[in-house]
Amino acid sequence: MNWTLEVVVVPVSDVDRAKDFYSDKLGFHVDHDVRPGNGMRIVQLTPPGSACSIVIGEGVVPKMEPGYLKGLQLVVPDIKAAHAELVERGVDVTDVQVLGENPNSGGDALDNVGFVFFDDPDGNSWAVQQISNRA
Repeated sequence: MNWTLEVVVVPVSDVDRAKDFYSDKLGFHVDHDVRPGNGMRIVQLTPPGSACSIVIGEGVVPKMEPGYLKGLQLVVPDIKAAHAELVERGVDVTDVQVLGENPNSGGDALDNVGFVFFDDPDGNSWAVQQISNRA
């Protein structure tokens, strides 16, 4: 049986600001933005090429404070290109960092160990890792 992670709820303080950040700055696709009633608003966004989405909204995560999530991670085949795209979109992102030694001989030296980091407007922390070739 396959078990797939398909949605991660991200707590935010301002849904419109977060929606703009994730869609305009990060390029996530807005799957839907619905108001089912009772003061709820659910916005689902999916990173390009991902099978897992994030959900932000109102009345979605009453026990998590905005900025609570740390260590959310995206994977890209080219960390330098991802870094350049984030900078071009106006994201305050770290320089490319190398964390450890590449466990695979040959290929791109940044594979598995190349990272950049950024926070969303509420302080939820994201890492982006290069994995272009899975062993």
